[in-house]
Amino acid sequence: MNLKDIKNRIQSVKNTQKITRAMKMVAAAKVKKAENSVKMSRPFTKELTDMFIKVLANVNTFSAQSLKIKSPIDNYPELLQVREVKSVGLLVITSNKGLAGAYNANIIRKTIQTINDYNKQGIETTLFIVGQKGISILNKKCQGLNCKIAKTYIEAANEPSGEVAKIIIEDIAKYFVNHEIDKIEVITTKFKNMMSYFVENWTILPLKNLDEEKEKLHDNILDPLMEFIPDMHNILQKIVPMYMTNILYQSLLEAQASELASRMTAMSAATSNAEKMINELSIQYNKSRQAAITQEIVEVVSGANAQIG
Repeated sequence: MNLKDIKNRIQSVKNTQKITRAMKMVAAAKVKKAENSVKMSRPFTKELTDMFIKVLANVNTFSAQSLKIKSPIDNYPELLQVREVKSVGLLVITSNKGLAGAYNANIIRKTIQTINDYNKQGIETTLFIVGQKGISILNKKCQGLNCKIAKTYIEAANEPSGEVAKIIIEDIAKYFVNHEIDKIEVITTKFKNMMSYFVENWTILPLKNLDEEKEKLHDNILDPLMEFIPDMHNILQKIVPMYMTNILYQSLLEAQASELASRMTAMSAATSNAEKMINELSIQYNKSRQAAITQEIVEVVSGANAQIG
């Protein structure tokens, strides 16, 4: 490259560095708020889960006879039913924006692996996708895999809320109650700290699959003094949608914090790499400029010697 090309390259890298530095600052400002939201909601989620498991363990029969069922989410006995798995729904939570390192790639990779595992068992998969990145990539991937996309949610990736979580839960509950799917799994990320997160895969339906949580509570599950007013079936009809909505809302918060942390880390690395590249190009520019000056001096001296000679 000549001096002009190197100079243009340096300016181009500097312009890119300004963008990555700005994106890093924006992500850093947002991730702190997202981290606080995650940490503040975790205790409530844990207590609600513990209470739900205790209630469930103290109820021996599930009946919808005395209930007014207006929507599938109200049909708690069906949501608690464990049946033979012939089709699985995967709720995949990704982001709307890129430039977040390997964040979306890790989730997509886990999703494709899960789809392939179910394909080997002869089980069909239906996708419910949160985030534009997941929608665009999996829409292409599903053409070569035995899967279909049932529902997509774009706004849910921008601003997680209880209302958005409820809409998603109502959709997947409808598919489950109508026997279009026999199991629902969530593929998302769990926020660990500013520098790391991990991809997790867990079952949201059927709700009775809570053995791990029951083991954690041990002997505190059964409570002979527990009373249900007005009755256990009406209470379960209220608590089941609340529990499902809350754990999904928690997942959306965890995913948002993980995405922002990943973007902050990626933009920080990009800014540092740009600085290194600028330094290397500057050295190359100075060497080329020095060589050009030296060449000009040599030519002048050679010309002067020729005139003297």
